[in-house]
Amino acid sequence: MRIIIIDKYVQTEINITLDQLEIKRINNFPDRPTIVFLHDSLGCIKLWRDFPQKLASATQCNVLIYDRLGYGKSAPMSTHHRPKNYMELEVNILYQLLQKLEIESTILFGHSDGGTIALLAASKFPNKFKAVIVEAAHIFVEELTLKGINDIIESYKNTNLPERLAKYHGNKVETLFKAWTETWTRSDYRDWNIEHFLPNITCPLLFIQGETDEYGTLMQVEKTVNQVKGYAEKYIIPNVGHTPHKEVSELVLGNVTKFIISKVEEL
Repeated sequence: MRIIIIDKYVQTEINITLDQLEIKRINNFPDRPTIVFLHDSLGCIKLWRDFPQKLASATQCNVLIYDRLGYGKSAPMSTHHRPKNYMELEVNILYQLLQKLEIESTILFGHSDGGTIALLAASKFPNKFKAVIVEAAHIFVEELTLKGINDIIESYKNTNLPERLAKYHGNKVETLFKAWTETWTRSDYRDWNIEHFLPNITCPLLFIQGETDEYGTLMQVEKTVNQVKGYAEKYIIPNVGHTPHKEVSELVLGNVTKFIISKVEEL
C-alpha cells in the first residue's frame, strides 16, 4: 500500500505492505459482519486478551484485529515524530487493509486512539461501516488528558513500565511511547480537534466511557453524540477508568452485544 504521511512538518511518502502488519482473524460465521478492533496508544492484539473472541461468540460476528504500525508484532515506526493528523492518516491504512482482505460488512470497535481512528474512518467513508463502537475516544485535547499523559511519563521513568510494555512490543517500546507522549504534549498539538468531522458520521454509534477516565472527561462523549448525524448512544460507567473492556469486561460485553443486535441487525 502506498500511504501519504505528513512527517512532522514535511510531506513524505512511505510504503506499507500488508505483511508489515500483524493480523489476527476469526472467521467462524459466514455471511456475517466483521468487527474490526483498533487498539490504543500502548496497545496491541495480545492486550485485547479474550474480549474480541467473547464478543464474536455473543454476536456471531467475525473478527479482525491488527497491530497498528509500530506496535506489537507489526513493523516498527520509522520515527517517533508524528504529524498532527496522524490518526487521519491511519484511516487510510485501515481502509486499504479492508480492501486487501475483501472485507465488506464491517463494524468498528476502537479504544482511545483507536476510537478516534474509528470515528475518523466513519466520517471519511460513511457508507463503508455498519456501526461504530468507541471506548474512551478523544475528539480534542483536555487538561485532564495532558495530566494523565504526564503522570504516565513519570511512571515510565520511575517504574518497571518499560519492561512490562516490552513483553508485548519488544524493542519498539521507546519509539511508540515517545510517539504518543511527545506528540500529545507538543505545543502545536494543543488545538488538535476533529469535531468538524463528526457530522459526516451517519451509521449507528455507541460511545462507552468510564466516568473516572484519567485521560478524558464526559465532554468527549457529549460533544461526539450531539454532533454525529446518525443514531448515537452513550454508555457511561461509574467508578471505571480508561479501559472499560478490561475493568468491567462483562458489562461492556453485554452492552455492546445488545447494541449490535438491536441497531446493526435492523440495517
